[in-house]
Amino acid sequence: MTQIFPTGGVSRQGDGTRTALICGSMAFDSIMRFEGRFRDHILPEQIHILNVSFLVPQLRREFGGCAGNIAYNMRLLGDVGAPMATVGRDFGPYRQWLEDAGIPLDYLRTVEDELTAQAFITTDLDDNQITAFHPGAMQHAHLNPVSAARGATIGVVAPDGRTGMIEHAAQFAAAGVPFLFDPGQGLPMFSGEELVRFVEQATWVAVNDYEWRLLQQKTGWSEAALLERISALIVTRGAQGSSIFSRQGRIDIPPAKARAVVDPTGCGDAYRAGLVHGLLHGLDWETTGRVASVMGAIKIESRGTQNHRLARAAIADRMRESFGAAAAAAAFGGAITAAPSHTQVSTGTH
Repeated sequence: MTQIFPTGGVSRQGDGTRTALICGSMAFDSIMRFEGRFRDHILPEQIHILNVSFLVPQLRREFGGCAGNIAYNMRLLGDVGAPMATVGRDFGPYRQWLEDAGIPLDYLRTVEDELTAQAFITTDLDDNQITAFHPGAMQHAHLNPVSAARGATIGVVAPDGRTGMIEHAAQFAAAGVPFLFDPGQGLPMFSGEELVRFVEQATWVAVNDYEWRLLQQKTGWSEAALLERISALIVTRGAQGSSIFSRQGRIDIPPAKARAVVDPTGCGDAYRAGLVHGLLHGLDWETTGRVASVMGAIKIESRGTQNHRLARAAIADRMRESFGAAAAAAAFGGAITAAPSHTQVSTGTH
């Protein structure tokens, strides 16, 4: 389902608050730091009888998951992002956090006999990681139909339960709601045929450079072939910035200025929140990409995915610092303050 909008996003016409329905995961991230190197404890010749234990004096438990992260960053931008996800009986503290942040909870379904999805991540001194992921309630994402959410301007299909992603994409398409397909780490779950179907239903596709190569390999489609089916392809490249491909051509977005590089976890979700902001407000692609770039830079300055806290005016200031006053005015209008504001971060656990 291809839909073209006037300036890259939805029309500015009409009154009322524009809302994005974000279908994706909600998860707890337990992040541990091993003050050694895995290679010193794993003997290659003994890998068939592996039995190791790592002392991890540092442990953080963070709120995460793609839907929660995107919704949180949209809230900072002054937008309404409603996460649609299935959560477990242990979700209480996360629910309270979202409520305190002013994020809609209407489409979070609790599966009482499951735990919320959880990732257990151990990182060594070389930044190598060993991760165990328990999907828990996320496996039941298909229990939430898109039809339960009325009035959404656009949708997002982000990494979630496999069946849920397939059904939510089909439901958005059937309802005529334009949506961003963001397969992320869930991309390997799908065959080439299934990915073809996702793209044919979507309006926009966002991937990182590795995922783009994998998507090309599985579908056999080039950039031009993809653009015959969607309005835009967004490819992120980490510290090298990002590129937005549309039928009007290619726009390269440089990385915004980060004041510190602390933790890249969640930067992709922050970037996507910036994309959705631009789409909701009908911004042109260059402005949209720059907002997304700024959100990624802000996120990388703090640990965890939802510990950066700053006002919309401060985000506008960061836009001005990276891309100039004209770009900031195009994105935020009167939200620009007289002097640069500083990002407020929290380094503690929730």
